[in-house]
Amino acid sequence: MKAMILAAGRGDRMRPLTDETPKPLLTVGGRPLIDYQLAALASGGIDEVVINLSWLGAKIRAMIGTGDKYGLKITYSDEGAEALETGGGIFRALPWLGPDPFWVVNGDVFADFRFDLRAFAPGVLGHLVMVANPAHHPRGDFSLADGHITARGPRSWTYSGIAVLHPDLFAGAVDARFPLAPLLDAAIERRALTGEVFDGRWIDVGTPERLAALDRALSASG
Repeated sequence: MKAMILAAGRGDRMRPLTDETPKPLLTVGGRPLIDYQLAALASGGIDEVVINLSWLGAKIRAMIGTGDKYGLKITYSDEGAEALETGGGIFRALPWLGPDPFWVVNGDVFADFRFDLRAFAPGVLGHLVMVANPAHHPRGDFSLADGHITARGPRSWTYSGIAVLHPDLFAGAVDARFPLAPLLDAAIERRALTGEVFDGRWIDVGTPERLAALDRALSASG
């Protein structure tokens, strides 16, 4: 099974930290964020990872290289000066990801999630990992009913930025800049999007304050 790390964004909410350092290379506990993700993917049995690049992408490529130190084969999808957003970035990388479902991970999340192999039932186009709504996102994103993602329900959950997607989710898309959300919404309407709730450690490292809090916690735990 393959995986993709979304690492092309500018990281405006993290400025000025991201003016000279791409967000995935910001350090917590003495290690770059992306280092934790690559190690977790490798430990889950993933052997090939695609990383998309845009803002300061050369620095990411220089640090990670071919992926040998992680036991991974790394391929880079360079989007140029303007990132293609989540949907466009994944679509651009599909030739490297192949015909089977693949993991996708936002480059600015930290989690002790286990990336194991997954299989889809017929007709399923994606599987989202959901978490309890954090204080900065109290309304959540989606609900769950009988294992399927729904737009509304008695309880909402927040999309963690971790998912397994099938290439067929992108059927009809073109190589351009576009968000992922409309494709997920269309899959929900077709009952083609499943989900699970992860109750382990998860942090959206989207602001300098949350980055600093995570760094303190990791440094304190050794």
